[in-house]
Amino acid sequence: MTGATDTAALDRLVEAVVRRSGTSFYWGMRVLSPERRRAMYAVYAFCREVDDIADGDLSAPAKAARLDAWAEEIERLFQGHPTEPIARALIAPVASFGLSMCDFLAVIEGMRMDAADRLRFADQPALLRYCDCVACAVGRLSSPVFGIERTLGDPLAKALGEALQLTNILRDLDEDAERDRLYLPVDLLARQGIPSDDAAAALAHPGIAAACAEIANLARARFVEARGLLARIGARERKPAVLMMEAYWSTFRRLVARGFAPPRPAVSPSRWEKAWIVLRHGLA
Repeated sequence: MTGATDTAALDRLVEAVVRRSGTSFYWGMRVLSPERRRAMYAVYAFCREVDDIADGDLSAPAKAARLDAWAEEIERLFQGHPTEPIARALIAPVASFGLSMCDFLAVIEGMRMDAADRLRFADQPALLRYCDCVACAVGRLSSPVFGIERTLGDPLAKALGEALQLTNILRDLDEDAERDRLYLPVDLLARQGIPSDDAAAALAHPGIAAACAEIANLARARFVEARGLLARIGARERKPAVLMMEAYWSTFRRLVARGFAPPRPAVSPSRWEKAWIVLRHGLA
């Protein structure tokens, strides 16, 4: 293929990944200029690729091997000779927006945590380290693509990344427990008298609502912090992040209103609420 043809094919590839994923971030990316949108599609496609490895059906050693291979591929990307199509789609974004290799590697490190057969975090610092890898690092990759200066972009990535990932954790409690994943810190559970060995039993314990409330309070504080930072960023540059935040804020509010004691019916914004978020924040 010629260079231009190859670039067009890679652009179609990463856009197809985004479309197939059904991600709530899609409309946040759609409001970007074509160059920035293509860059975000490539970043998202990378994140989707390694996330699918972590969540897939391979054995833990096989997942580790594939994630190691991706870490090597990221090193090749920054040396100028990647081989994987998604990594090749990242060549231009890395050059245009100064994306950092350590943030790509942090995402892979977070996927290594998720790929384990059993997951527990000893304490809040360990949980927040996980959030930094799987969410805040993605924010640090996204902010320069949005056009946000790093002096505001990095703090925003931390606040919003933690808010979004903690919301994910509260939303997916039961689904994660089925795979022996318990993201609530062990010491937090212990303060409520909850043993952490059996994930399903922990989520059925009478103290689980109080434990979840502590995580919800932390998430709420991070949403507040993120809003304050976004208010200091230009309307055009902050628009994608605002769309993403508002979609998650809607889910978070529904989770808190529902509560965390069992049973915990699934929670998500309605189609009309999602449309209203896009109309209110995407077209402003």
